[in-house]
Amino acid sequence: MKLLAGNSNPPLAQAISKYLGRKLTNCTVRRFADQEIFVEINENVRGEDCFVLQSTSFPANDNLMELMIMLDALRRSSARRITAVIPYFGYARQDRKSAPRTPISAKLVSNLITVAGANRVLTLDLHAGQIQGFFDIPTDNLTAAPVMVRDIRENYDIKNTMIVSPDVGGVVRARNVAGRIGAPLAIVDKRRPRAGVSEVMNIIGDVSGQSCIIIDDIIDSGGTLINAAKALLEAGAKEVSAYLTHGVLSGDAAKRVSESALKELVVTDSIQETDMMRDAKNIRMVSIASLMGEAIARTASEQSVSSLFD
Repeated sequence: MKLLAGNSNPPLAQAISKYLGRKLTNCTVRRFADQEIFVEINENVRGEDCFVLQSTSFPANDNLMELMIMLDALRRSSARRITAVIPYFGYARQDRKSAPRTPISAKLVSNLITVAGANRVLTLDLHAGQIQGFFDIPTDNLTAAPVMVRDIRENYDIKNTMIVSPDVGGVVRARNVAGRIGAPLAIVDKRRPRAGVSEVMNIIGDVSGQSCIIIDDIIDSGGTLINAAKALLEAGAKEVSAYLTHGVLSGDAAKRVSESALKELVVTDSIQETDMMRDAKNIRMVSIASLMGEAIARTASEQSVSSLFD
């Protein structure tokens, strides 16, 4: 087995490498003067089971191009099997035609990754589970629920905790966490008058006196999460925290979260931590290295990956 990593998230790649007890394969990923990406694999990978670790987070297009060029380099180097390990799959929110004459970019990116040379994809908490069907190769969509549940048990009193979905679309994800810890479930009923803007309409469920924990997959601008936390507190919640898988936190989102009513925002390290996240007093990061590392090990040894979440 060979592990390779692009430049999107070196700390996570090193942590996964440490968990598996295998050094990262020596490869060169650099740019020419005009910013063209160049990749060279500096070790023999002929006949090897290769795993490329790369999130397609900001800068999304650069990291996506790095991934595709690394896949192509491995394919042309006669690797036996190539698995694209994508902790954060960019473009996942463009999974349908939201208006006339718009693309389905998630499908396009899936095609690009497949054509570049991937034989398999390993990813985490896709924005929509059906994106697995966009790939014409086997795709494992892992969930960060076990990592979140373990951290919630260590830091919260489960008896007085209520899990909250920030919208109707995230109910399945939130219910999964609620079922694992035996907590009740509430739902925030919201609408989007336009892209990037959300308005809370109703709270479904009695949150009075409860410590509420919002569960979701992505936080980008932070508007949805901050509005949901405000609405929950107005409905009588004692405090509001949030667990989200992918901390995109674009622009000054981290600053807005730090100034909000949220007690705590916990994100995984699927996307590399920024300086603004480190400076925010109420943002904390938990690692998915053991989860991703175990999934890689099981894939390499042809064992069940789904049993990780039983």
